[in-house]
Amino acid sequence: MNSVMKREEILQELYNILATHGFKVSHIYERSCFDLLARKKLLLLLLKVLVNIDSINSLQAHEIKKVAYTLLAAPLIIGLKSKTDYLEEDVVYERHGIPVIALETLKNMIMEGHHPEVFADRGGYYVQIDGNTLREVREEYNMSLKDLADLAHVSRETIYKYENGLVRASPETAMILEEILNIKIILSIDLFKIPEPDKDIMEKKPDKRAEKLVELGFGVVQTRKAPFDALAKDMKFEDTVIADLEKNRDTRTLKRMVVPLKDISLVTGSDAVFILKNPRIRESFEGIPVIKDWEIDEIESSKEFLKIIAERREYN
Repeated sequence: MNSVMKREEILQELYNILATHGFKVSHIYERSCFDLLARKKLLLLLLKVLVNIDSINSLQAHEIKKVAYTLLAAPLIIGLKSKTDYLEEDVVYERHGIPVIALETLKNMIMEGHHPEVFADRGGYYVQIDGNTLREVREEYNMSLKDLADLAHVSRETIYKYENGLVRASPETAMILEEILNIKIILSIDLFKIPEPDKDIMEKKPDKRAEKLVELGFGVVQTRKAPFDALAKDMKFEDTVIADLEKNRDTRTLKRMVVPLKDISLVTGSDAVFILKNPRIRESFEGIPVIKDWEIDEIESSKEFLKIIAERREYN
């Protein structure tokens, strides 16, 4: 990748790679906590592009992770460089619990099915060893821990820790072990994992517009920098609703919000809804179901809420 690529160029190339390799891709949302969403079958990616991967802070990362977790998406940062160096191809980095890779690495994954094995951390580069396979093959060769350790120029304790998944290995040591045992033991890194939820992934104190959704049985995630106001996840049936909440927006503003609601709903397979109190807007707005504030007060369950959305979506 050209080292002088600008963020807009990386974004456009990323979009093109995904779109030409079977992904359904959202619009690009540059002022959002994520830049785009991409789905291929059951895989949903939530992607952010950064020129300098150290520019992201913990609050931004938290919002990315909570949106990804709620949508059952894998968050991934595509970066160009850190403060000091350009990112290396086929190496996985991490910032605030989110995996970070170069665009070339993603290309290799999508176009060639080649997944990275090396990740960078403080102190150098590391790989994860398949400890069970290491133990099984060592025992097949009737080798003791010490026998293998001597051949690999490491300690007996180190081999024991590899086999029990207690430590990571340097790529050099792992390759020596593979040569000795004539077997593949270096594991590929799974970059398509849904993140573990932070303790406060669901809002403990949602604003008044979302309180009723919580009462109905939804877990509510409110966003500060996203093309929508909130995500409401049915805690029983796992359905997710992308919601725009009443914020005294005029009709022109609401019309601008229709495009990302429809777009993201299509890519994620989630329902979209406006929750409004404007009496002039009826049961839908530009094709998006509308539920009024007073209606929410009369709804008794998340199931009933989702049924109303489905009826008004089908009506349109």
